[in-house]
Amino acid sequence: MLSISKLVVTLLAYLIDRKFGEFSFIKHPIILIGEVISFFETHFYKKSILRGLFLVLFVLSVVGFLSTALTLYLAYLPWWINIAVSAFIASMFIAHNMLKEAVLGVVTATDKRAAISMLVSRDTEDLSESDIYKAAIETYAENLSDGVIAPLFYLLLFGLPGIVLYKAVNTMDSMVGYRDEKYEKYGKAAAILDDVLNYIPSRLTALLIMFLSQTKPPMAFYKDGKKHDSPNAGHPITAMALAIGVKLGGDTSYFGKIKEKPYFGEGREKITAEDVKKSINFAKIAKN
Repeated sequence: MLSISKLVVTLLAYLIDRKFGEFSFIKHPIILIGEVISFFETHFYKKSILRGLFLVLFVLSVVGFLSTALTLYLAYLPWWINIAVSAFIASMFIAHNMLKEAVLGVVTATDKRAAISMLVSRDTEDLSESDIYKAAIETYAENLSDGVIAPLFYLLLFGLPGIVLYKAVNTMDSMVGYRDEKYEKYGKAAAILDDVLNYIPSRLTALLIMFLSQTKPPMAFYKDGKKHDSPNAGHPITAMALAIGVKLGGDTSYFGKIKEKPYFGEGREKITAEDVKKSINFAKIAKN
């Protein structure tokens, strides 16, 4: 349920992340969640959908219990301490500052292929400079949804447990949600739940990009966005392509094999460093 306190915490959390980014003096909670996931896999992994479902239930039970207990404890503190501490903790589950730095780092890197390889799963050895910049923009658009908008969405609706549980699912998907021999079955439950949780935020992200850039009608992203293999990723990617006037997507190499992918958006196919910078500042495009 929405409340003034949740709204204040959400705004403060976003501003803290925007201003300070990652805090090096504390172990990141995503790392702790990853350790819980790895613990279960080490002791209970089995190439089974049911075992993967048990993973999801185990991780969400642990994370849900701890985040709820923390929320109840904070409720006993003075309201301003509760809000400040909640916002500080929540900011660590938002990744806008880190995302912007990582994507812009591709532009300034001496070895751009090495820089982009840290952000994407596609083959990078033979990428042209245009392809590298295209991958950077796609990464920014997709992660703007699941790294920024979705966490804020669940924080606003459900408070601290909401953002923590969302990021736990998102982290599980990033660790085990692969379509390969080891994780095809084991990671299916996590992948499906991640798709469900990102359904609304991904479309909100696309709408946000369209409204702030003011370059196309608000729903223009949907025609190409629905062509993506993912039920969610194509929408913010298409919206970003339309916002900056380029064409993203297209056939891409993964693990030595070319995968046929549709194009998203309309405009130039040759992507430049300036386009990457525009994607980071899409809200200012209409004013230029």
